[in-house]
Amino acid sequence: MTTELQKTAVLNAVEKASSQWVSAFNSGDAAGCASQYEKAAVMQARPFGTFSGTAEIQGFWQKLIDDGFSDVEYLDPQIDVIDETSAILTSGWKMNNASGVIHKELWVIQQDGAAKLREDDFEATG
Repeated sequence: MTTELQKTAVLNAVEKASSQWVSAFNSGDAAGCASQYEKAAVMQARPFGTFSGTAEIQGFWQKLIDDGFSDVEYLDPQIDVIDETSAILTSGWKMNNASGVIHKELWVIQQDGAAKLREDDFEATG
């Protein structure tokens, strides 16, 4: 059973890592975005496709940044701690040229205590 202390640690790690991802994207740093994913992470970006591993994921974010997308903001994010090493984030989102929904960001605590994305499933709807 996960203790309140463990839940708080997971929540804090996910909030920090998610904030670092948003900062990287908004500063045009695709490598910084990709660094928030595990090496074998899978990202489903609807309707664009599925991207596996940090190199493909970085390529996706680089193209979006190159195409002028910026200023992402999460709308009413919810973080549900699953256990002492993982949590799921769901949220609406908007940016300068698009908006949508995050169906599932699975964040997993690494050996160093930081959270990284193992699964990312989001959709651009507008």
